[in-house]
Amino acid sequence: MLDPAVRDRILKSLNHEEGDRVPVWDFLDNRAIVDHIAPDEPDYQRAMAKVYHTLGIDLCRGWGASFRETDDQAEGAGDARISGRTWWKVVRPIRSLEDLKSYQPQPVSEEWLNGEWLDFNRRMIELLEPYTMFVPGAGCGFHATYDLMGQELFSYAIYDAPADVERILEVQAHNHLEMARAVAKAGLGPIYFIGDDIACKGALMFSPEFLRRTFIPALRRCCEAVKSAGMKVVFHSDGYVMEILDDMLDAGIDGLNPIEPLAGMDIGLLKRRYAKRLVLVGNVDCSQVLPLGTVEDVVEATKECIRQASPGGGHFIGSSSEIVPCTPVENILAFYDACHRYGTYPISI
Repeated sequence: MLDPAVRDRILKSLNHEEGDRVPVWDFLDNRAIVDHIAPDEPDYQRAMAKVYHTLGIDLCRGWGASFRETDDQAEGAGDARISGRTWWKVVRPIRSLEDLKSYQPQPVSEEWLNGEWLDFNRRMIELLEPYTMFVPGAGCGFHATYDLMGQELFSYAIYDAPADVERILEVQAHNHLEMARAVAKAGLGPIYFIGDDIACKGALMFSPEFLRRTFIPALRRCCEAVKSAGMKVVFHSDGYVMEILDDMLDAGIDGLNPIEPLAGMDIGLLKRRYAKRLVLVGNVDCSQVLPLGTVEDVVEATKECIRQASPGGGHFIGSSSEIVPCTPVENILAFYDACHRYGTYPISI
């Protein structure tokens, strides 16, 4: 069971109220901090739970499984969930427009939804209790569609085979809708995470018109399924999403992550413009400040994020996507210490 103080802290900020301090949300993909905090824990999942608890991370959507430089990086080096080692080999089933036309996506089965899918989320929830809330989630089918073929081919296919793109998207959106429905029906927490990358630094990856025709309806269906069960939706996309943010709010999102500052996302502007309409999640730069800055840089960036976004609640502080493998241990420790030290309500920095 989740610690009552942690739950109260999260729910208050989720409802734009001030609790005892600003909740901390993050995603860690950094083997050095695991070795620093849990060097003798052979089970990588249990080690990560200990890391999250030690750092005072109140809620998360999971973690990565980066490897040591000395680990064997060959394919088949072991189960990344246990060993912390991984070797990414992307094999896309669609490599040409001809493949796209013949590809038949398969609907997700009820057996998988009610078995493996819900079992995974329940295990994660139990593993991270009592001090960290695991936030279940998936996408809405859009990213899953372009990931089948890669962004380059997908960008051509939008124009050269639009009917096939939308045929596949329909099945993927249905599958992700069923995943959201299963979590909502099971009552696995107050928040559902939807992650579909639609933007890069400074711009959307696709035109607003295309996203409004394809992505927004898929997002709306997932939001409706989750919100009908009383859950709130935190949506994730890296990059600059301002052109489509009002559409996403109208579709039903309640929170936005990771609010990447170097992509042009201004958390202070979002706080002023959307006030109690939008929970702000993340924002401390993970591509330059956290991995490359000094401890003093990290502390100042954290304090500034808190000043801009935390007063009045409605903010979960964290990195602007994840704690990447090259982030030094001293910067990680300084970051979460500053989140706790300066994030106490009432904010006085």
